[in-house]
Amino acid sequence: MPTVLKIGPYRYFFYSGDRDEPVHIHIERDDKIAKIWLDPVRLDNSGGFNRKEISEMLKTVQEHHQEFVEAWHDYFDE
Repeated sequence: MPTVLKIGPYRYFFYSGDRDEPVHIHIERDDKIAKIWLDPVRLDNSGGFNRKEISEMLKTVQEHHQEFVEAWHDYFDE
């Protein structure tokens, strides 16, 4: 599970088995895991996070979009 970014209690990562899915990022805090598609950026699964947290996570994904996409391709296209 490559971690791409960690901000406060949130870990942004993908699973090594995600290769056959469209580009996305998972966000984990405690026992909650959300999934956000990256092209276009949209929520796939809220994973039990509240609306405020989802809004903040979507904002962070927008801000780090290029970094997430590059990390995905660096990992899966090698």
